[in-house]
Amino acid sequence: MPSSPYADLERPPLVFRSLERGLLTPGGLWQRLDLRTETDSTNADVADAARAGEPEGLIVVAERQLAGRGRRGRDWVSPPRAGLTVSVLLRPGRPVPARGWPAVPARAYGWLPLLAGAALRATVEKLTSLDAAVKWPNDLLIRTADGEAKCAGILAEAVDDAVVLGIGLNVTTRPEELPRVPTGLPATSLRAAGAEMTDRDPLLRSLLRGLAQWYAGWRDTGGDAEMCGLLAAYRDGCATLGRAVRVLLPGGDEVTGTATTVDPDGQLVIRTADGERRVSAGDVVHVR
Repeated sequence: MPSSPYADLERPPLVFRSLERGLLTPGGLWQRLDLRTETDSTNADVADAARAGEPEGLIVVAERQLAGRGRRGRDWVSPPRAGLTVSVLLRPGRPVPARGWPAVPARAYGWLPLLAGAALRATVEKLTSLDAAVKWPNDLLIRTADGEAKCAGILAEAVDDAVVLGIGLNVTTRPEELPRVPTGLPATSLRAAGAEMTDRDPLLRSLLRGLAQWYAGWRDTGGDAEMCGLLAAYRDGCATLGRAVRVLLPGGDEVTGTATTVDPDGQLVIRTADGERRVSAGDVVHVR
C-alpha cells in the first residue's frame, strides 16, 4: 500500500479545488479562498488582509492553527485537520450598488456573530442529525442524553471599517484531545457526540453558503434582523432563552436572572430582581 503524507488517515486534508469551485461562484459573496496548512490565527490573517485593503469576501481556512483566539483572549486549539478553523472578511458599512445593498449602520454589527451561529447550527443539524443550539452570543452547543456540551465558538472583531468573523468547529476531535474545562460546559466534537457525517468539505461548503445567504438577506434590509427573518431563526435555535443565567460583563460586573428573549438589536434581555436588563456583550453561564 502506498504511504500517505498524512499520519492520521481518519483526518484527510480539505480539497482546495473542490472548495474553490463550490464557493467562488459568479455573483456570489465569496471572492477568494486561502487554504493554509498552518497559521497562527486565521482571524489575524484576515485582519491583516483587511488593513491592506482586501475587498469583502475573503475566506481563510487553516488545517492547523497555532495561536487561535476565542472570546476574552482564550486560546482555541485543535489537532491538525480535526476541525474547521475559518475566518471571513466582511465590509457591511460599505454600500454595494450592484447588489442593491445599502451601508449597514455600525450599531447593527452585533448581529454578525449571531448570524454566523444561525448558519452553523443549520449546517450541523442538516448534515449530522445532531441536536444543536446556539448559546448567546457566540457558542454552538450539542444536546445529548448527558446534557449540553460546547462544539464551536465564534469570534467577531472590528478592523477599521471591516469585520473579521471567525468560526472554530470541533469535527473529529477525540475525547482525550478535547480541552479540559474547569468551569462551564464541557467541550465536545461532532464525532464524539455521535454525528452521522464528519466530512469537513461538505460541512465547510454548507456553512459558508448558509452564512452568505443570511448575510445577503441582512444586507438587503440594511441590517434589519427582524425584517430578514434572522431574529426569528436565532430565537428559535437559542438554548439561552428561558434559562436562569449569570452574565459576566466586559467591565467585570455580573448580571443574574432569567434570559427572556433576544431583542431586534441582538441584545440579550434578562429579567432580574431589579427589573429588565439588556446586555449587548458578555459571557453567559447557563445556571443549572
